[in-house]
Amino acid sequence: MWNNGAMKNHSERPTTDSPPCPRRSLDSWDVLEALAREVQDFSIKDAFAGDSRRFKKFHAEACGILLDFSKQTVTPDIVTQLIRLAQDCDLAGWRARMFGGDAINESEERAVLHTALRAPEGVPVMTGGRDVAAQIHETLGRMKAFSRTIRAEGRFRHIVNIGIGGSDLGPHMANEALKPFTAREIDIHYVSNVDAAHLGEALRVCDPQATLFIVTSKTFTTQETMTNAQSAKAWLQDNLKREDVREHFVAVTQNIAKAEAFGVSGGRIFPMWDWVGGRYSLWSAVGLPLCLSLGFAHFRAMLDGAHAMDRHFAEAPLEENLPVLLALTGVWNRTFLGHSVLALLPYSQLLHKFPAFVQQLDMESNGKSVDREGRRVSYPTGPIVFGEPGTNGQHAFYQLLHQGTTIVPCEFIAVGQSEYDFEGHQSKLLSNVIGQSKALMDGQADSDPQKRFEGNRPSTTLAIKRLDPFTLGALIALYEHKIFTQGVIWNLNSFDQWGVELGKAIAGQVLKHLEPGGAPGRLSSDESDSSTLGLIEALRDAP
Repeated sequence: MWNNGAMKNHSERPTTDSPPCPRRSLDSWDVLEALAREVQDFSIKDAFAGDSRRFKKFHAEACGILLDFSKQTVTPDIVTQLIRLAQDCDLAGWRARMFGGDAINESEERAVLHTALRAPEGVPVMTGGRDVAAQIHETLGRMKAFSRTIRAEGRFRHIVNIGIGGSDLGPHMANEALKPFTAREIDIHYVSNVDAAHLGEALRVCDPQATLFIVTSKTFTTQETMTNAQSAKAWLQDNLKREDVREHFVAVTQNIAKAEAFGVSGGRIFPMWDWVGGRYSLWSAVGLPLCLSLGFAHFRAMLDGAHAMDRHFAEAPLEENLPVLLALTGVWNRTFLGHSVLALLPYSQLLHKFPAFVQQLDMESNGKSVDREGRRVSYPTGPIVFGEPGTNGQHAFYQLLHQGTTIVPCEFIAVGQSEYDFEGHQSKLLSNVIGQSKALMDGQADSDPQKRFEGNRPSTTLAIKRLDPFTLGALIALYEHKIFTQGVIWNLNSFDQWGVELGKAIAGQVLKHLEPGGAPGRLSSDESDSSTLGLIEALRDAP
């Protein structure tokens, strides 16, 4: 993708008929398992007492983000072996294949090119023997022109984004994170749940004459999205002249024919591509609500921040590489130390949706038990991810983090500068994030066991001077590449999500028995269990 040495030399993509190479047969894996046994009595607090340079050794900085992993249960030997493991797993080769447009999403035979969406003009983007850079920049140009027109006209005071999953979580999170940069004369609403309450409450505050709907669905068949879109269309038809309704819809989709059949004019349909996965699609036309709310210049700054992190991930040595270091400490905690949960704790109210965004990014990507060759893995993979912004979380679940029987590694995000000028707030917020990470490490001795804290609970802190569009873009890309790196080490395809499909398929079978006129008796005991039949019977005719 870029003209540098790291991107030029690709090794061949592994095939299913390649000789088996289970991760546990690697020498570096064996060494790390031995180190994990030795580290049982390791004290993070004592490690600081014995080495005044520990922070210097175990932190790195790039793209406006400082990564401090010195409070993890690591030693120089452990970090060296983790880096060796990444090398043994051919991280550099997989990284080159991803940036180079190879079909590394093998189960769907697709390239993975979300990084290309934020590359500057003039950089070729090859996939399947085609340069798709022109498509990307043409779409960005259309997004820029459309957002400028809508913002200048001032006709639409409400923008309702209808999508789900990656078509909702990414732009919604970024809109919340960058609220200080938004146009306050435009209210952005995000509707994802098929529960009528979600759409209903959004529309309560909207004026039909001044409301624009963005319907985002790659196939334009997603059940939740299209149900909400049809109800939004009916709401407009009840309140406007029928011929005016088309002017109130925009579509982001790969299925142009279905969008047009729904009633969206061709000039208001923006493309999606199969080489961009949903949870990585924020940088595409899926980000259109951000352009409308933030303005295109701020959206472009987000792309630039992500591109800067792409360059860092592609070019920085592994021992100085933020996504790699964050990934490796996560692999160490999950796979070798057996910690199954990760708490993501942003000390910024603006980042309150960031844990949910990363939760999807991580758990949908690496929540897998089968490797690329179809073998069941014999080691723990993706962690359970949860989180809330500080200081709210401190008054909700930190009790378990400090004294619970489950050790939960934490990733804190600290933002130095506030966009809001209230005296004393930011210093108190920052004192808490720094204090919590130290308390988790230090613990507390006390003769009363109820007041005793064992400490030695690992954490990483990401420190950002200011949360602006550039640094948010870099932060999101950091987590994208972290998760990709972990997938490489675990030998997973991080870009499919077959586990999402089964429940949806069964829901479709059940739906016909819940809709008006449906009869539970038609779902025979051979097709279902008594619980499913009983629940259909109980809920079908609920008032």
